[in-house]
Formats: sequence, C-alpha cells, structure tokens
Amino acid sequence: MSGWSNGTYNESYTSFLLMGFPGMQEARALLVLPFLSLYLVILFTNALVIHTVASQRSLHQPMYLLIALLLAVNICAATTVVPPMLFSFSTRFNRISLPRCLGQMFCIYFLIVFDCNILLVMALDRYVAICYPLRYPEIVTGQLLAGLVVLAVTRSTCIVAPVVVLASRVRFCRSDVIRHFACEHMALMKLSCGDISLNKTVGLTVRIFNRVLDMLLLGASYSRIIHAAFRISSGGARSKALNTCGSHLLVIFTVYSSTMSSSIVYRVARTASQDVHNLLSAFYLLLPCLVNPIIYGARTKEIRQHLVALFQRTQQQVFTEKPQSLPSNRELPG
Repeated sequence: MSGWSNGTYNESYTSFLLMGFPGMQEARALLVLPFLSLYLVILFTNALVIHTVASQRSLHQPMYLLIALLLAVNICAATTVVPPMLFSFSTRFNRISLPRCLGQMFCIYFLIVFDCNILLVMALDRYVAICYPLRYPEIVTGQLLAGLVVLAVTRSTCIVAPVVVLASRVRFCRSDVIRHFACEHMALMKLSCGDISLNKTVGLTVRIFNRVLDMLLLGASYSRIIHAAFRISSGGARSKALNTCGSHLLVIFTVYSSTMSSSIVYRVARTASQDVHNLLSAFYLLLPCLVNPIIYGARTKEIRQHLVALFQRTQQQVFTEKPQSLPSNRELPG
C-alpha cells in the first residue's frame, strides 16, 4: 500500500524482492552449480548417516539417535535456505510476501537454536554415560530422551518467537528489496522506517544470552566428562570415551565458531560489501550441515563400520551382477 496522506508520504510494503547476491546479478547463473552441488552433497551425506542409524538395531541407542536427529535438522536447515537461494539465482522476480518472509526467518533461526539445543542434550547424554556408566540405562530412558527433545523444541521457540513477533510489528517503507538470499533479521530491519532499537536490543540480547549460556553449560559438562574419562582405568574404554567426546567437541566448535565469526565480521567489517556479508551468512548456515555427517561418519567407530560395510555390499553387488547375455543369432528378431 502506498500513497500521499496529508502531505506525508505513506508507503508500506507487504512483499519483498530477494536479491540473493546484489553485486553478482549478471553472473548469478554461475552460482547455481556450486550451491546446487553443495546442497546435494549435504542431502546425500546426512541422509546416508541417518539411514545407517535407522537401519541398524545396534545403533538404536540415545547417542546415535541424537546424532540422527542433529543430521535431520541439518537437512531441514539446508532445505530452508538453499532452494529459495537457487530460485533467486534463476529469476529476477523472486518476490516473497511478508508472512512468508517472517515464516522463513522463524524457521532459519529456530533450526539454528534447535541445533545448539541438541548439542546440549548430547552433552548431557555423554556426561551420564561417562560419569555414571552403571546407572546410564536407568537414567537415560526413551521417556527422558523424548522429554529433553520436547524441552529443546520449547526452548528454541521461546528464544526465536520474540524476535519474529517484534519484526512482524515493524512498518517497512524504505524499500521492497532485501539485499540478501533469505529473510535474515537485520537485512529486513534495514527496510524499516520506524524506531527498531527494541528489535536490535532484543535480537542482540537473545543471541548473546543464548550463546553464552550454552557455552557455559557445554564447557561445564565436557570439563567434567574429560576429567572422568582420564580417571577410567581401562585404556581402551578411556580412548573410546575421549574419541566420542572429540567428535562432539569438533561439531560444537564448527557450529559456534562459524556463527560467532559471522556475527563478529558482520558488526566489525561494515566497509565490506553486502555480497561478503551474504557469503558469510551462507557459510555459517551451511558449513555445519556439510561437516557434521563427515565428522560423525568418520570418527564414530560404530557408524563408520556400518558405513564401510554398506559400501562394500554395494560395491560387491555392482561387480557380481552378471550382465544380461545377448541373444544368439537364432534368437535375433527377423
């Protein structure tokens, strides 16, 4: 809706044009192949590990089920971001309504926070498994695991919802062009024509509080875990415990370092082009989705063994399949 009212320009946009990478509009077709390839690799690697966990009854244990859940969230996060990005590369008129934009914003941030909450649940699972191994089956039950996942969903919703609700109350009149490949919070807030200090404060407070609290909880859990692991008398059990913790810590480092580095650069390097900021956003959103299945597939012994066995069976089937014999001269038609 737009127009002049009492000598005052009164314009409010309810749909927006997603530009993707504004400085690369002429070469945007060249971006389709790398991002499509990255998306397909993410889908294949995450789905492969999920299939391995789902198909092997020996892996139906809390730790492996949480890994599968984490990788399922990776697929959802990549699907929320990449297909709309690819669509923006292929058309000049990638418009999105305000409700859809806010819905996409909620999904992106919800999945990011939910991903971190799953890491917290995994830390709790490893804490009980290593510090109280004899009581582990008694403590970590299916009911407890389901309750923790529900709690993670609730916490993620409570963290993200205020940011999206406040954004829905903003009036957007500066422009209808979002210089981003997705409805990122600050990219949308730049189009507002009112006071958004509350939005900025809430967004920053929620992000800092969530990150600091999560890192404190993770640090406390893994410090206790590592301390307990070094007290295990059996060298094999100690090595297995530390290896498992190492995989989780690598994933945690990937998730938090990519997110924090993007946030820091976004606020410090204000002279950088919008394309650089957008590329960093894509980096922190997609890097964990790409790296997580590789870490768990390569470093988790039980998953690695089943993946190797699956590969060997597939390879054996390919090479042992007899090609169909050609018909003899008598069988040839005509």
